[in-house]
Amino acid sequence: MIIWLNGTFGAGKTTTAKELTPLIQRARLFDPEQIGYMLGHVPDLPRLGDFQHWRPWRGLVVETIVQLLDYVGGVLVAPQTVLIEQYWKEIHTGLSKSGIPVHHFVLHTDQRTLTHRIETDTVETGARQWRLDHLADYHGALPWLTREAELVDTTEITPSQVARIIAGRVAQDPEASSVEQ
Repeated sequence: MIIWLNGTFGAGKTTTAKELTPLIQRARLFDPEQIGYMLGHVPDLPRLGDFQHWRPWRGLVVETIVQLLDYVGGVLVAPQTVLIEQYWKEIHTGLSKSGIPVHHFVLHTDQRTLTHRIETDTVETGARQWRLDHLADYHGALPWLTREAELVDTTEITPSQVARIIAGRVAQDPEASSVEQ
C-alpha cells in the first residue's frame, strides 16, 4: 500500500510523513522527489522548470514504488506535491494496475496560516519565496485534488495530530490490516 501526502509546498507533508510512519506497521518513508534529483543529473534532458514535467519521472516513481513494495513489502508513505491532474492520474493508474492500494491525502490549511508557516519556517529558509510563488498553482488544483483525495484540514492541529487522523482513516480500509490501533 502507499499513502500519498499531497498539498502545497510548505504544507507539512514531510513532517507529517515522519510522524505517520511509526503509527503504521512496516511503514517506510519514500520521497519521490529523490527520483527527480537523480534525473536532474542526466545530461540533455530538457529544462522544463520542474522534474515532474519529465514523463520518465512519473514512470520511474510508479516503477520504484512497485519494485520497493515487491522487495520489502509493507507500506510506503510518500510526501510529494503533485498539482497537475494528468500527472496524478498517470501515477495513480500505474499503481492501481500493479495492484497497489493508494490512499491519497491533501494536507490543507487556510491561506493566512499557510503563508505564516512558510514565512516563519526555519528549516527551508531558501525556499520561502519559491513556496509562496506556487500558492496560486495549489489553489488552482484544489478542485481536482478534492475529488481525487481526502482533504485533511491542518489549520489548527499539529503534524502529529494530522498523522493520527490519517492513520485512523487508513485503518478503516479493510486492505489496511497493517495499521496499528
